[in-house]
Amino acid sequence: MRNMKVAFLVVLVILGVDGVAKASAAAPSPAQCKQERNLGINACKPIVYGKPASPECCERIRVSHIECVCPVVNAKLAALVDVNRFVRIIEGCGRRVPRHYKCGSITTP
Repeated sequence: MRNMKVAFLVVLVILGVDGVAKASAAAPSPAQCKQERNLGINACKPIVYGKPASPECCERIRVSHIECVCPVVNAKLAALVDVNRFVRIIEGCGRRVPRHYKCGSITTP
C-alpha cells in the first residue's frame, strides 16, 4: 500500500505547473487535499502494477491540485519510482509536464 501511495504522489507531483495557473483563487484546505490524494491513490492503483491509466485515473491526474501533493513528496520518495514512465502516463492523460520540473524546487511556482 505504501508503494501505491508513493507512486501516485510522484505521478501528481510531476504532473506539471499548468494546473497551478488554472487553480482557483482559494487554495484547498488540508482536509480537501487529503481527500484529493486518497481519491487519486484509489483511482490510480493499477498503474503501480504496470497497467495503463484508467479514465478515472486520468481524470484525477488532470484535476488534482499540485499544492496538495508537493508538500508530501521528497527526493527519497521520488527515487522509488520510474519518473520517466510516470511522465509518459501523465502526458498520455492530457496534462503537460514542463521539462526539468521538480516539486519543491526553486522553480516550483
